[in-house]
Amino acid sequence: MLSGQLVGRLFSMAGRVCLSRSSAGLGTIGPVEAAIRTKLEQALNPEVLELRNESGGHAVPPGSETHFRVAVVSSRFEGLSPLQRHRLVHAALSEEMAGPVHALAIQARTPAQWQENPQLDMSPPCLGGSKKTRGTP
Repeated sequence: MLSGQLVGRLFSMAGRVCLSRSSAGLGTIGPVEAAIRTKLEQALNPEVLELRNESGGHAVPPGSETHFRVAVVSSRFEGLSPLQRHRLVHAALSEEMAGPVHALAIQARTPAQWQENPQLDMSPPCLGGSKKTRGTP
């Protein structure tokens, strides 16, 4: 069952579905996440846009917006290679990628591809990237 907070962020407009999920479970959308959503919607007019802030699973301070996973389903991806699709996403988010976003996992699919597998993949657990968490001086 979906939580009230999640349902509040799940909406459909003209057949398009947008979903935000936070791995931290805080139920809030920060400014970086909001900017990512807005820019992808404007640049790619996606049929489906799922965005997950995975920062809480990494060695960053609570409330960080540094690690994201996104599924973008757009007819703009028709006939493009995976690399070309990723380049479109990166171009739309160039400001975020140059600044606050450290990691962005991208699933860029056509509507037909999404119908075959309509799921946002899961990221593996973080193994730690901080010297402090590994006991190294």
